[in-house]
Amino acid sequence: MTAVPAAYLTPGPGSFTEFLARAEPHLLPGNRQHPVAEQIPHGTTIVAPTCADGVILAGDRRATMGNLIAQRDIEKVFVADSHSAIGIAGTAGLAIEMVRLFKLELEHYEKIEGVRLSLDGKANRLSSMIRGNLGAAMQGLAVIPLFAGFDIDRLPAAEAGRIFSYDITGGRYEEHDYFAVGSGSMFARSALKKRFDRGSSLPGAVRAAVEALYDAADDDSATGGPDLTRRIYPVVVTVTATGSRRLADTEVGPVVEEVVAGRMVNPGG
Repeated sequence: MTAVPAAYLTPGPGSFTEFLARAEPHLLPGNRQHPVAEQIPHGTTIVAPTCADGVILAGDRRATMGNLIAQRDIEKVFVADSHSAIGIAGTAGLAIEMVRLFKLELEHYEKIEGVRLSLDGKANRLSSMIRGNLGAAMQGLAVIPLFAGFDIDRLPAAEAGRIFSYDITGGRYEEHDYFAVGSGSMFARSALKKRFDRGSSLPGAVRAAVEALYDAADDDSATGGPDLTRRIYPVVVTVTATGSRRLADTEVGPVVEEVVAGRMVNPGG
């Protein structure tokens, strides 16, 4: 019978990432061997507007590999835990792996410590994980997430929706009102700059996010627009006082169809 490694039998810290670095370091994203960066699918645009009820995180569905569309329906926005969500841009495989590890990190901490991390604590943990990927990022395999959550320690709800952006070194920055990352982020932020309403309802913020992704796809070839033929719609997660929830396609679809119908009349929005 194979002996269980000592690292699995020794009490450790509340960080799952630190445990993995000690027990199985080769499983960490930054320690994997990767092919040439151009041959790896990359995710693109993620947007996050706040609203009166919290914050929205939404992303397009396209992954590119050089000048090719690697995948039309990739998911780049995920529920992280009960009151936070994460969206990823950059090297798709590493990014999705990092999201899975981050979700485990939050769950592990809660089980070991008996309490949940604060929203700032979660943002800091994600920062450390990105910093651990710096070696791969310097080779062109960067992961740039956008993290959003509802800070249950803040009231009123209109001020509880918070957004955090990062750079490849793990630098953490709190954004205000709205933000976007990825290849189409410049166009998405420009769209949100015109459409953002601090007092908007949840449906209004979802509409603004979909409009911003449409504008990004209009000018950035790496960002995928809504595909009504295949029924491929943006992934949208709402984070409010009641929790994080991914909207079903049956909820996002009608919003997308309204936006597309409006652009048939006024293509520039």
